[in-house]
Amino acid sequence: MEDIRHRFPLIRSAYHGLTKSEQRIAEYIMENADTIMEETIPRLAAHTGSSEITVSRFCKKLGFSGLQSLKIALAAELSSEGDLRYQDIHPEDSYAILAEKVFQNISDGLTDTLKLLDYQAVEQAVDALVKAKRIAVYGFGNSATVCRDIETRFLRFGMVVQSYADSHQQVTSASLLTPEDVVIAISHTGATIAMLDTVKVAKKNGAKIIVITSYAKSSLAELADITLIGMGREVHYRSEAVASRLIHMAITDVLYTGIAMKIPARYRDNISRMRAVIAEKRV
Repeated sequence: MEDIRHRFPLIRSAYHGLTKSEQRIAEYIMENADTIMEETIPRLAAHTGSSEITVSRFCKKLGFSGLQSLKIALAAELSSEGDLRYQDIHPEDSYAILAEKVFQNISDGLTDTLKLLDYQAVEQAVDALVKAKRIAVYGFGNSATVCRDIETRFLRFGMVVQSYADSHQQVTSASLLTPEDVVIAISHTGATIAMLDTVKVAKKNGAKIIVITSYAKSSLAELADITLIGMGREVHYRSEAVASRLIHMAITDVLYTGIAMKIPARYRDNISRMRAVIAEKRV
């Protein structure tokens, strides 16, 4: 299913949350992008071995009122693809070509994410983080590096923030949270059992849950108060999960900058104090 890896980010982000019948519809759309505008609900149902009700449900799962509004969104997507080029990596590639492809795929992944991000959700996340008494950041594997980056940078605001990459520490932290606290849970798939268990504990304690994930219909996204979606492009030698780490890092950059804009005086004061201390250490 090569096309699903790099076209129509809205459908890709929802794909793993679809039923088998709905996935067939998604695959058909990917493989027939040039003719999908001519399809009607009955024809699409016939081509995919599904019912008209399933086609309608598929459109609604993606956030559209029906097939016509979905086709309008897909047409806009196709017209904006322009020079976006899927760049797979091959053993015979030179390092110059390798670097070009890696950079291009990162760039395209960021462009995809711009189409997926809910900017109202971004604003809500920034507001919640500014008001939080404590911030707990949870992630495993590649996501743990994003969590550590959040902890390092959010400390500059004087926030009480801690990242956790160990499942026992995560659930212990979650058990001590209150309604005044905020969780940032980062997971590519949004399906890691230990993460889900931890977030359920935090949610039960009233903490606000911000989820950064690649899949809008994942189990983790369903637990979120605020969901931010972004995904990278999978190529040979570089999995979608690894690619998405950079995309999720970019989303946290947006949050960081949004917070700085929200509390400019505190941000400037803290940065000045930090630089003064660092300067003293260099003497």
